Amino acid sequence: MLPRRHHELPPTAGLPLKLTDLRPGAATLAADIAAQLGTPPLALTCSGTAALLIALATLRELKPARRRVVMPAYTCPLVPLAVHQAGLEPVLCDLRFGHYDMDPDGLRAACDERTLAILPTHLAGRVADVDDALAVANNVGAYVIEDAAQALGARRDGGSVGLAGDLGFFSLAAGKGLSIYEGGLLAARDPDLRERLARTAARIAPYQLGWELRRSVELLGYAALYRPHGLRLAYGNPLRRALRDGDPVAAVGDDFALPLPLHAVGRWRQAVGAHAARRLPAFLEQCTARAQHHLPRLRALPGVTVLDDPAGAHGSWPFFFLLLPDQRRRDAALDQLWQAGYGVSRLFIHALPDYAYLDGIVPAAAVPNARDFAARSLTIGNSAWMGERDFDGICQTLMAVLSQS
Repeated sequence: MLPRRHHELPPTAGLPLKLTDLRPGAATLAADIAAQLGTPPLALTCSGTAALLIALATLRELKPARRRVVMPAYTCPLVPLAVHQAGLEPVLCDLRFGHYDMDPDGLRAACDERTLAILPTHLAGRVADVDDALAVANNVGAYVIEDAAQALGARRDGGSVGLAGDLGFFSLAAGKGLSIYEGGLLAARDPDLRERLARTAARIAPYQLGWELRRSVELLGYAALYRPHGLRLAYGNPLRRALRDGDPVAAVGDDFALPLPLHAVGRWRQAVGAHAARRLPAFLEQCTARAQHHLPRLRALPGVTVLDDPAGAHGSWPFFFLLLPDQRRRDAALDQLWQAGYGVSRLFIHALPDYAYLDGIVPAAAVPNARDFAARSLTIGNSAWMGERDFDGICQTLMAVLSQS
């Protein structure tokens, strides 16, 4: 049994804030990230989910007869909640077996003249097959929105993800690389569409002092606690309490409620993000270097699939995403690792139809590949605070579990 780590490791690689990041400054975060990524102008939103909501509200005005939004059956529950809040209908597409991409045949069956948008998802920083979504969207006259919430810095064919479709969005939530505690970035290649998005944002997401004060206090807490000495209080103890209560959904933070917040981001949080963003390119390079160092060891684990990118793509590496041979051994690994403080966790607990609180929002659906994906997957954080002894202990634990008949 791996001993519990004295200082908690995070489940994702976030960019720690420095004291100097908290000083006032220019509110240039969106422009700075656009310059780094080489994208058209980006719109800053209060969350990645808010970016999706603004996108959907804008597209609904352009094609009001279309009501359906097609998404992977294994994705963040915030996605169908945003679709529902936008007055639209979530439609689920099963995954390819053992993969994060939507099944090509299932995608074609899910899309028709009622489809407003398709959401290929760059899950866990890995680069999705956007080309297939584009082909289907072109056939039925739908839009493509790239969900790059977990993939800030990922690249495809030499350019940033989020630009192959009509729109794309990123998250700046806690632990997701660069963070202003909650924030998002919305991308669109077409200038006219960007103007429409800006008008929609001004209408449905105005500045609200109460929300900005709350997020500012939360950002200060994140700056203080997102480090091994503070993560036990902020992350580890709530995780273990939820697991003791038999609530894995709460343990990973999958429990959300409507209505989803919509408001503008204040100047101070923008300045904090702009200060930290100067370190983002080096941070992403370091995450990639750590991943390349550890990947051979993970790929050598018998029967384990380590999710990676297609040819020509270079994802970001907030964490490693593993599929174990079966749920029994996945669960056995988590019994030893999840509460031990090594940053081993799960991404989303269920396929979307299996969240009780989404009943009435997400349709019942036969999505066996998504359910299998949820049942066999676990994640390992790619934090700079993980040492070689930590990683060795994780791999030895996984090897012992995999050797069980």
